[in-house]
Amino acid sequence: MKILLISANTVRVPYYVYPLGLDYVAGALEGRHTVRVADINLYNKTAPIIDIIRDFGPDAIGLSLRNIDNTDVHDARGFIPKYRELIASIRSVSVAPVILGGSGFTIFPRLLMTELKADYGIIGEGERLPLLLDAIEKGADASGIPGVITGTGEEKIPPPFDDTFRRSFIGGDIAQFYTARGGILNLQTKRGCSYNCIYCTYPHIEGSALRPIPAEEVAETAVTLEAMGGKYFFITDSAFNCDYEHSAAVARSFKSRGVTIPWGAFLAPTKPPADYYRLLSDAGMTHAEFGTESLSDAMLASYRKPFNVRDAIASHRAAVDAGLYVAHYLLLGGPGETRETIEETLRNAEGLDRTVLFFFCGIRIYPHTRIYDIALSEGQISEGDNLLEPVFYQSRGISSDEILRVVGERARGRENWFVGSTSEHTTRLVARMHRQGHTGPLWEHMIR
Repeated sequence: MKILLISANTVRVPYYVYPLGLDYVAGALEGRHTVRVADINLYNKTAPIIDIIRDFGPDAIGLSLRNIDNTDVHDARGFIPKYRELIASIRSVSVAPVILGGSGFTIFPRLLMTELKADYGIIGEGERLPLLLDAIEKGADASGIPGVITGTGEEKIPPPFDDTFRRSFIGGDIAQFYTARGGILNLQTKRGCSYNCIYCTYPHIEGSALRPIPAEEVAETAVTLEAMGGKYFFITDSAFNCDYEHSAAVARSFKSRGVTIPWGAFLAPTKPPADYYRLLSDAGMTHAEFGTESLSDAMLASYRKPFNVRDAIASHRAAVDAGLYVAHYLLLGGPGETRETIEETLRNAEGLDRTVLFFFCGIRIYPHTRIYDIALSEGQISEGDNLLEPVFYQSRGISSDEILRVVGERARGRENWFVGSTSEHTTRLVARMHRQGHTGPLWEHMIR
């Protein structure tokens, strides 16, 4: 069969994100089907995608939905209308079945099947697509395939996760597009998240058990990314250091394999082993992005984070001392947030040197999370609410508007404090610097 895989993501803030998931889906199809991949980000419009469909004549079309909205309470933007328009355009030129997948789809499978009128959907990991294609090719009933939902079927629990995923690199025009705009490609070292943060969808999407990729295999992938023209890679794990032993082994493999391009990762500021960040720095890491979320112990406990303020400061210090560019992401407004906990977070933030701080003043409510259950018990949402349109948790102790005002006042005049989604000015600046040949996320230029 001829299969067209489409990345529908158009989010370009703060920089373009390579469609890593489709590499893995393509890998699962390799050798069994003729696969072509199209990325709407290359065009920022639908017409070229339609031309590809006319030229290729696919027997099935897979559509990856990475994001449902931008998760910004003060500038909420949903993406469902764009997806609806894209599918309508596809239907106008093709009778091939449309199959939905991706992390965004896995959170809202039944609603998205209804809203977008797709033929099939795959809940969870897209590597299950070959089973569905076999059924389609044979004209068989696909409703019994684990993880597959049909246009008329009931939502089902995702099947057990496995560790058979294999990456096949897309390359070509798609890789060149991203390497020409900051040089950033993506790398995965494991799937799953063992943490229990109340707002996070990772355990639902990838499972709560860690499934590591052998360190040597990860290093080989990094070498391949470099050969493809990548000038920087970002590790997409939920938290690279949630398994210190494995992440350290990956870093050592990078060094022994001779990886030369810089890289970054998202990390939890848990208490690190001695010299851990020096090991990462010696292996080429340049950027450490911490999901700190709060610098109040009361709020960290509320969020069920596996660290406290002391641990976060120790992680910060160790990363800075290792010569890394450091950023902290702070998520304010959860259960128990008050003016006092906000002030505590801001005071502690002011004590962090040589860093960039990103403040987000509101928590998006997604199904399959603890924050959903809390909001339901507090009457902020009701069972059956359509949460495709962004809905945010509201703390009983302080409103999101008040949080934004307080944080905005403290951030005034601080060039390394960013509140809410990246500003259009900053986005244009980053894009211009990428066009001029600068690589990576570039927020290191804002560090104070």
